[in-house]
Amino acid sequence: MLLAEIISVGTELLLGEIVDSNAAFLARELAERGVTLHRKTVLGDNLGRVTDAITLALSRADLVILGGGLGPTDDDLTREAIAAALGETPTEDPQQMAHLRGLYESRGRAMPEVNRKQAWLIPSAEALANPVGTAPGWFVRVADTGKLVVALPGPPFEMHRMWREQVLPRLPLPARAFHAVTLHTQGIGESNVAELLGALTRQANPSVATYARKTGVDVRVAASAPTAQEAEALALPVLEGVRGMLARWIWGEDSDTLASVLTQALGSRTLGVIEAGSGGTVCAALADAPGFLDAAVTVDHARLITLGLTPITLNAHGVVSEQAARELAAGAREYLGAAVGLAVVTATAGEHAGQTFIALDTGELQKTAHLNWPGDAPQVRERAAMAALALALRSLQTRQVQA
Repeated sequence: MLLAEIISVGTELLLGEIVDSNAAFLARELAERGVTLHRKTVLGDNLGRVTDAITLALSRADLVILGGGLGPTDDDLTREAIAAALGETPTEDPQQMAHLRGLYESRGRAMPEVNRKQAWLIPSAEALANPVGTAPGWFVRVADTGKLVVALPGPPFEMHRMWREQVLPRLPLPARAFHAVTLHTQGIGESNVAELLGALTRQANPSVATYARKTGVDVRVAASAPTAQEAEALALPVLEGVRGMLARWIWGEDSDTLASVLTQALGSRTLGVIEAGSGGTVCAALADAPGFLDAAVTVDHARLITLGLTPITLNAHGVVSEQAARELAAGAREYLGAAVGLAVVTATAGEHAGQTFIALDTGELQKTAHLNWPGDAPQVRERAAMAALALALRSLQTRQVQA
């Protein structure tokens, strides 16, 4: 078993100014290759703290990966921290210096002197080429222990390429394969999912884990084995069992999105959407769906009346009502020219905040849903959009099965 830790370096990460997507990428990459990741740490640009973190990580992990801090400025301290942790002194590498100067000269510029530190190496480090940036990485083999330290640049497009082209070929990856399938559910809470799955969530290999997402609850079934075929075979019985237990709530797997699965359910039909109060969140989710024909996003009563809302319903029930949603779903078909109409009416403020009504109309089939979830305006809009897509998907899939 190869044990790994990730250390993300950068005050901007620590303060939340930038989301640490690199650590998530590396975690997935390691898992897919059978490497066990025990910890992820985020640190600011402080030499002492980064040095201490490297020393501690090397005391308990075989592979330590650092992201960020390889730039040319005084607060880019990853090289200095690795050198300090290993008790080695960095020196300029002539080959790296020539490469850096060449990068600037090819653009008709002189290399700033502050960039010299990007040509540093320590005796135990090997430079990792960066074809899309100025910061080389480091691949460090720690003397006497056989442990590894990898330093990668912060910009994701630089880090991803260096990881795949430079780091992976050098890693002594375990002779094990990893297989995982993620099931996407909607309409059931995470605690309810965990209760249904019972002891499955407490076993190690295959493992079953649940994750709350904005589209619902994801369930990942994963297994590791000496070969990919064995890992898949090991996971399959558990995966089929989970599929059976959660069948009524599962809407997709792995890379599926609600929009992509809804597109499949639509077939050759087109979809029109009318949103009142949800701010276009449904339309944004459907933006790339080929069946998405047209939309109207408005809270203006006069405009909604031209789209199918009757004055009687407006006066008697208001915009945020089941009857209004029904009329606007029919209006999406009639006035937007779509085969299927979907309407969302929601209140994001006032005493009725969180109230949402959704309606689907195919001409032959009408379905509605009512939600009342607390939260701020963005949360209400997001939940309304996800529920609308889920209602449309379930309704159309049920119709296909009945047909």
